[in-house]
Amino acid sequence: MTASTLPGTGLIVFPAIDLKGGQVVRLAEGDMDRATVYGDDPAHQALLFAEAGAEHLHVVDLDGAFAGESRNGDAVRAIVERFPGHVQLGGGIRDRAAVERWFDLGVSRVVIGTAALDDPDFVRAVARDFPGGIVVAVDAKDGMVATKGWADVSTTSATDLARRFEDAGVAALLFTDVGRDGLLKGCNVEATVDLARAVSIPVIASGGVKGIGDIHLLALHARDGIEGVITGRALYDGRLDLTAALNVAAAASPSLQGRG
Repeated sequence: MTASTLPGTGLIVFPAIDLKGGQVVRLAEGDMDRATVYGDDPAHQALLFAEAGAEHLHVVDLDGAFAGESRNGDAVRAIVERFPGHVQLGGGIRDRAAVERWFDLGVSRVVIGTAALDDPDFVRAVARDFPGGIVVAVDAKDGMVATKGWADVSTTSATDLARRFEDAGVAALLFTDVGRDGLLKGCNVEATVDLARAVSIPVIASGGVKGIGDIHLLALHARDGIEGVITGRALYDGRLDLTAALNVAAAASPSLQGRG
């Protein structure tokens, strides 16, 4: 069982594949009843992203996020087999057995959300045992952490949750502004950068990316600790060209040396 630390060469652009019932979908504000279907062959979609130049992929088992266990395992396995780069997976990963199973199947990193709030000791343990392989999802509604597929909102702030894992060895924090996700309102760059500056852990931005301008702005903040950005609906709707996004991310990103 191995986990892979992703290369730190500027801003990483993660095209997203969200899975619901084996299909590629995007939700609006995390609402399963507001899903738009973009295809029924997730592995083929992964290959298209690879052909456009993507070396990293963000996959979410949406059904698993609500159920608390894998629900789209066959689709995930097919994606891992077809995509030649790094696959980062989230959704319903809440115990050690699930973590081990996905690493065994070739996933590079796993994203843990609900369990990070409910069982932080579990997260610390797997982060220690799988260096570079654990990402903590910090999903926020109005600054407060949302869990269980964003169905529940806690009384813990996003920054407080992030700081709990400062010395745990997690590879990155995945910060999503739930109120913008899937709505093409533009990424909440300010809140993402504020979180990155508040902790020493690299931060991945997610939620609301609407075009190349978001990629450029986030790339300029790589020195502040922004590791990457996840984009989905903008790609599927044609508002963002993936190859252009990858080029802008590489060109705009300052050296990651000397953060602070």
